[in-house]
Amino acid sequence: MSMIKEIHDQDFEKETNTGVTVVDFRADWCPPCKMMDPILRKLSESEDFKDKVTFTSINIDHDKQIASQFQVQGIPTFLIKKDGQVINRLVGARPKPLFEAALKEALA
Repeated sequence: MSMIKEIHDQDFEKETNTGVTVVDFRADWCPPCKMMDPILRKLSESEDFKDKVTFTSINIDHDKQIASQFQVQGIPTFLIKKDGQVINRLVGARPKPLFEAALKEALA
């Protein structure tokens, strides 16, 4: 079962201020976003990250405030936050090994 939680502008801070969190800024019409879905799903279910990283998703068509605050220009854009601070930003579809390395670095 996928461990990716859809969040919204109003609950962004509460959902992303503790621990390591991936925030996926996406849209339903975006092909690269859809390409990333299976990768994010596998990572969220992986033993390496399942109980250590929170995976979240924000639909920029419905929740524009946070996307604007973080100056999201292209999608997908992924923020990796640790205890509320952005420590990494990945833009565009990325291969699974690159994502894994970024998450392992965040957990180190």
